[in-house]
Amino acid sequence: MHPPNFKDTIASSPCIFTIGVAGDSGSGKTTFTQGIRKIFGSDLVSTITLDDYHALDRKAREEQGITALHPKANRIDVLEQDLIQLRLGVPIEKPVYNHATGTFDPPVIFRPKKILILEGLHTFSTPTLRKYLDFCLFVNPEREVKYDWKIRRDVEKRGYTRDEVMAEIREREPDYAQYVLPQKSFADAVITIGYSEYGRSLGQERNVYRITLAQKKLRQSIEDIDLSLDLYSILSLSERNFSLKFLTSEHDGHQMGELVIDGELSGHVVERLEHSIERQTRVHPIAIFRNREYVTAGDLAQLIVCWRIIHRRIFMESCR
Repeated sequence: MHPPNFKDTIASSPCIFTIGVAGDSGSGKTTFTQGIRKIFGSDLVSTITLDDYHALDRKAREEQGITALHPKANRIDVLEQDLIQLRLGVPIEKPVYNHATGTFDPPVIFRPKKILILEGLHTFSTPTLRKYLDFCLFVNPEREVKYDWKIRRDVEKRGYTRDEVMAEIREREPDYAQYVLPQKSFADAVITIGYSEYGRSLGQERNVYRITLAQKKLRQSIEDIDLSLDLYSILSLSERNFSLKFLTSEHDGHQMGELVIDGELSGHVVERLEHSIERQTRVHPIAIFRNREYVTAGDLAQLIVCWRIIHRRIFMESCR
């Protein structure tokens, strides 16, 4: 008889497991929790974008000379109270910010699912928010990468000109350093994204970047999760560059392990890792990147973050 699927355990649990993802606008926050959405599905996972908790619309921010990164431009107190209710499984009336118009749409009723993801600028910026979040991830692209991403997104998808985006970037930078970046010290994991040493153009061509995944030491552990490298395949079949490096470091008094991944790895590496996570966590199927010839450093980091989040949920002692 097969052991029960941990997804069924989550579905039957009264607990709401909360994940907080913080970082600048356009930093790739959604990407690194996408695996959780794929593994557990829309029946078990819900997401709140913290832009909905802006206190000022776009015009008001311009008139007051304040950026969306400033705490005064956000209803963080309302977010705190809503998070407390959501952890209890209580529906809330959630505000809605419309990026296309820069104004607010009517609020909607939001019902939390068993896994709740919060993504935004100030996701774990206060003690109250941190108290009610079970796992915190900070996404931190290097400056050049972040600027290139933001320009591309805001010009192509939000209708801004390049000059408008650059002006906003310059205006936002001091507030980012003062109000958003300090959250990094409270994160369970920090992802830093830089251009690949194998070529800057690979980022836009195939989404290939150098990823540094810094993680706090585990307090509890299940069995080992295998990251297998088949030397025959690497030496005989792989036609793309990649590198793996592990470093130890200290961030704000916390001992961290840093896994630095660059380039593209043969797909069998991630397939074996997915099978290993399935076997050890009893979550199945995990097939985010299966049947791919190559996977990027970002793909591998996303899968490792998924494992850390599942690991945290397995060892969650109570609903608090």
